[in-house]
Amino acid sequence: MTIFNSERLLFTPASPNTDAIPIIFAFPNEYSVGITSLGYQIIWATLALRPDVEVSRLFTDIQETLPRDPELLGFSFSWELDYVNLLNLLENLNIPIRAEQRNHDHPLVFGGGPVLTANPEPFAPFFDIILLGDGENLIDSFIDAYKDVRKAERQTQLHHLAQVPGVYVPSLYEVNYGGLTGEIKSIKPLASDISFPVQKQTYRGNTLSASTVVTEKAAWENIYMVEVVRSCPEMCRFCLASYLTLPFRTASLEGSLIPAIEKGLKVTDRIGLLGASVTQHPEFETLLDYLAQPDYDQVRLSIASVRTNTVTEKLASILAKRDTRSITIAIESGSEKIRKIINKKLSNEEIIQAAINAKAGGLKAIKFYGMVGIPAEEETDIEQTVKILQEVKKTASGLRLTLGCSTFVPKSHTPFQWFGVNPEAKKRLKTLEKKLRSQGIDFRPESYNWSVIQALISRGDRRLAQVLELTREYGDTVGSYKRAFKQLQGQLPDLDYYVHQNWSTEQVLPWSHIQAPLSEATLIKHLQEAMSNVDATV
Repeated sequence: MTIFNSERLLFTPASPNTDAIPIIFAFPNEYSVGITSLGYQIIWATLALRPDVEVSRLFTDIQETLPRDPELLGFSFSWELDYVNLLNLLENLNIPIRAEQRNHDHPLVFGGGPVLTANPEPFAPFFDIILLGDGENLIDSFIDAYKDVRKAERQTQLHHLAQVPGVYVPSLYEVNYGGLTGEIKSIKPLASDISFPVQKQTYRGNTLSASTVVTEKAAWENIYMVEVVRSCPEMCRFCLASYLTLPFRTASLEGSLIPAIEKGLKVTDRIGLLGASVTQHPEFETLLDYLAQPDYDQVRLSIASVRTNTVTEKLASILAKRDTRSITIAIESGSEKIRKIINKKLSNEEIIQAAINAKAGGLKAIKFYGMVGIPAEEETDIEQTVKILQEVKKTASGLRLTLGCSTFVPKSHTPFQWFGVNPEAKKRLKTLEKKLRSQGIDFRPESYNWSVIQALISRGDRRLAQVLELTREYGDTVGSYKRAFKQLQGQLPDLDYYVHQNWSTEQVLPWSHIQAPLSEATLIKHLQEAMSNVDATV
């Protein structure tokens, strides 16, 4: 029995027509990881429901029967370092990894997902087409447009597809630099009828995503996922999940959420509620009451994210009864100054109360998410983080405390996109580790070196593609990237430029030709508001 035989589908695939378009839809990681991606599931099901398409799935460890001559090859791309697997899969299929080397014998290679929507440029040379934004409407529009030019020459196909809102064809845009190692001077379309800027697509319906397949082979075994909200209304200044996905949208409770949950419970007893800020759904309390019914006593419930001041004793109690032992909340910092700078609307009292409520409701542990290296952060702010966790430990004694901590990484389309990574962050992670572990608080830092790589890719331009090609051979360590930059010295800016340097709000950014929800002028205004808190709190 193959892995695919253990799948329980929640939709009925169409029977492909005799002239259906042969498509390979790939996830550049193992099946257990890819099938847990709700985005991958939704796009695959959208394609499989079309009789004019014959879609085959491909993962790094398993595949369905692949067409001999696929016309389209798509990738769902949700983790930066998966580019290594992506390039390997292209080679395994005998497809040149650079779009410019492909001809009419090769499929059009397209990609979508959060990594490519945020900043497609480091990967642009590898793709013929990139789909920017929400896939609900975009994938159908893309396939419909392809059908119009299915028999045409490759360049005609690309030019036609570039007319579809949200479809970005990198080869139809020219990037000019101030010398090989200089800043970007301009990004321009090569023809007057090519969109500029390219508009990220936003799905505005009130029926959000839910799993299309449940399987014991998924990384989250037998989980049925329901998207409760999309985006986040808090708009923390560094947060890509909020800024890039605006506006904040909520699924209809009666029209979408409850029917979706009931559908999922027919095939599994494990439900995952997804979203960047699930508990801020306006009817979340009603949803909780629904899930608290005795009929659902056997249901195992997990929630992706909980806003601190929405942790009530009732919420904790329902989660505890539904096989959840802990909750995760993001506080970012114990410093009120830092929280004002990043627009985290949260007080120390609310953090402590959340822990008290979690314990009173029967939860055994609480995991906080923190961050170091935030602009204007000082050593005293790190001390404040230690202090608040000590207070939580004292006030809610017996509750197991964990702090997961990352380093600030600048993300495109956010007010903090112009900042670099603070090298002091590495030392501050060590400080937190030393002080918290001595207090019996579990500290789980995210690798500082991984943050450097993340920043490099999140701020990279097209020149970075040659670095990515080299590091594929060297391995995914910071040393590999440094080695690649050394080998390419004089052909692109140095690593420090991409990772640590603060950029001017006047310069052309690698993603300046991508129109996200908020304009650059609005982001600058939000940046100024953030920095006004620096002087106000000193």
